[in-house]
Amino acid sequence: MAWFFLFIAGLLEVVWAFYMKQSHGFTRVVPTVITLITMLCSFGLLSVAMKTLPLGTAYTVWTGIGAVGAFLVGIMVLGEPLTATRLLAAMLILSGLILMKMSSAH
Repeated sequence: MAWFFLFIAGLLEVVWAFYMKQSHGFTRVVPTVITLITMLCSFGLLSVAMKTLPLGTAYTVWTGIGAVGAFLVGIMVLGEPLTATRLLAAMLILSGLILMKMSSAH
């Protein structure tokens, strides 16, 4: 169950990062509220996952899901450029997440 909570926490990190961008420095109310709510939910689920997963594994996977997810949202939703270097970087992060999961006994 910890891995499920961690995965959802990582997805919520992508949501709050996107809405933080949309808040324009917390000057827009609705995106700011969505940012804060999803941020709290993400942190809460991360803390639940950390009850059984090692700190380094949980935090690395959480931030990795957020990083790769934000990268994909940036490209698909915000029209950010997809370059070979950025794609390679995302692939390296993803491979690190896979290795971290494989190395965990939980």
